[in-house]
Amino acid sequence: MIMSQSISRWATLVVLLCLGFTHAHTVITYPGYRGNNLHTNGTVQDTNGLGVAYDAQNKSLVYPYGMEWIYPCGGMPTSTNRTKWPVKGGAIAIQPGWFPGHETALIYINIGLGEVPENMSHNVVQPFQISGPSNEPYPGTFCLPQVPLPANLSVSPGDFATIQVVEAAQHGAALFNCVDIEFADVHDPNITKITEDNCFNSSDISFQYMFTTSSIGSGAAMLQPPRHSILALIPLVLAAGFGALM
Repeated sequence: MIMSQSISRWATLVVLLCLGFTHAHTVITYPGYRGNNLHTNGTVQDTNGLGVAYDAQNKSLVYPYGMEWIYPCGGMPTSTNRTKWPVKGGAIAIQPGWFPGHETALIYINIGLGEVPENMSHNVVQPFQISGPSNEPYPGTFCLPQVPLPANLSVSPGDFATIQVVEAAQHGAALFNCVDIEFADVHDPNITKITEDNCFNSSDISFQYMFTTSSIGSGAAMLQPPRHSILALIPLVLAAGFGALM
């Protein structure tokens, strides 16, 4: 297990070094993702400040900030090569540190139903914060071994859906990535088995809960908590409010 995790970490590090100064973002390592959207080209002047624009001369799209800034799935169209995923929910593994500024980040995991979902409005886990080792790009993976479906969601084997992973960086930019799935019976042999190689948590990535509270405003004068405690809570409260607006 230790050796396999070390190999995975070093493989990620080699890729990061090869990418150099390119604007890379998040990668869904399990159950997979739509495709390589680690592409950045053009300038903000080319797009007049937009995240994406069409370059008529080269007959291509321009992504000055990188493809993964584009809602809902990081600039990638729906894939025809779907991944089998258990009808009762399953694992999701993510490499979050492919971009500077992700020492802390907020993670949202949503699901959209249908062959081409109209939206990704079904939140499958409560938003949470990750803490990485550095603000520079870093290797590492975290895995949620059993991501459930929302209680009011009913699906059957053969149904199509898309899992969306959103990573909100420290400066508020949201990075999008998706994997297109086909729900399958839990005993379907075509579902990739979860192992220690494809679902593990790196020791240098930790997690924090996000929460909302009314006591800060209504009881602040009476409780008078230490100043640093209030400042520590403000980002979490604001983050929770931001998540509610998504």
